[in-house]
Amino acid sequence: CLLTDSSSISFLQETPIKEKAKAYDSIEPEEPARHEPNFYTPLKERKADFLEKNQEHHSTTLQSRRKFRDQPSIGKKSQPLAKNDCESQSGFHKSWTLLLAVLIIVPLLYVLWSGIPSLLDATSLSRDTQVLQAFRAQMKKLKNTYQSQDPNLWKRTHRFLEKHLNASHLHLEPAILLFTAGQEAEKALRCLSYEIADAFAFSQNATTIKINGADKAILDSDIVKLEVDNELSSGFREGKKVAVVHRFELLPAGSTLIFYKYCDHENAAFKDVALLLTVLLDEQSLRKSLTLQEVEEKVRDFLWEKFTSSDVPSSYNSMDTDKLSGLWSRISHLVLPVWPEKGLPVEGCR
Repeated sequence: CLLTDSSSISFLQETPIKEKAKAYDSIEPEEPARHEPNFYTPLKERKADFLEKNQEHHSTTLQSRRKFRDQPSIGKKSQPLAKNDCESQSGFHKSWTLLLAVLIIVPLLYVLWSGIPSLLDATSLSRDTQVLQAFRAQMKKLKNTYQSQDPNLWKRTHRFLEKHLNASHLHLEPAILLFTAGQEAEKALRCLSYEIADAFAFSQNATTIKINGADKAILDSDIVKLEVDNELSSGFREGKKVAVVHRFELLPAGSTLIFYKYCDHENAAFKDVALLLTVLLDEQSLRKSLTLQEVEEKVRDFLWEKFTSSDVPSSYNSMDTDKLSGLWSRISHLVLPVWPEKGLPVEGCR
């Protein structure tokens, strides 16, 4: 049903009442005869009573209709409360959803994050394994080729360089090896040092820096120092991992001080590399009965005589006892003898 305003209701209710009132007015009797009884007055009273009763009924109806009309407004007032309840329930569900998402995502992120170092460790371990296997394979070939060498040479060299190849170890200093031999084993000294260096470089997909002291023996000390510095620094920056300095004893005495920079225990310019030095003694051969300590002392005495008894005048660039002591402490990490080998080619190395 359609609700109308109060004016419409009044109009609807008053119209029949007025019509009824007019009807009563229309039946008023004609003026009575002079001597007949007066019936007009009671009729007027009846009309007034009728109008009064209808007005009371009309007012009662209006009040009930107004109450009925006001009921929707009460429902409307309750709608915001229902809306607030819905909003609170919605916010409650959102909070639980967010909390559940956090409880799921945080452990997942933790597992992933904690797994990254393990993955990196596994990758590093796999790389170390590949490098070590390649180095061992190359060293095994060399051992089969140079069968006259002392077992200590293979054992110590292998252990020393393999430790440096293990990337899990922090490199605090470069790996320094010094090979020495008598005149009869010059070719074996040169070839073996080059091939061990190549095996070390090959396992890391790198190449070898090769410096021959015989090519620089007659040059000025300062020039040689600069050349050696440039060759080593540029080569290591390019990714080369090992250098061989053959015939170290033939370098001008003062130029060898550049190896303070590359062989220092704590402040070496490059720490993840290896340097292999060779010294060819003046004597024809080394006795195989010599201990490693005796071999080391023989090389030290030879270099002392070679560098400090030269005809080069004493100057800033020349060698003295103190400088040579500092140099020797840096290059004598491991001194190993090399014996002559039969079957090596006349030219080049295998």
